[in-house]
Amino acid sequence: MGLIRSGFSFTLGTLFGIYLAQNYNIPNVQGIVNVGLVMAKQIERAYRKRGKDEEDDY
Repeated sequence: MGLIRSGFSFTLGTLFGIYLAQNYNIPNVQGIVNVGLVMAKQIERAYRKRGKDEEDDY
């Protein structure tokens, strides 16, 4: 019973997502995520503690 219920929910969600994407102007989420990851990497590089064996690569 759980497999049918979860499969139905997945199918219904997929169809609803397709409907929204075709009829409304949905922003590109992948682009937003990529910008966030680049910013997080820059912050990590700026505040990372340096070890004895790390080279100065930036």
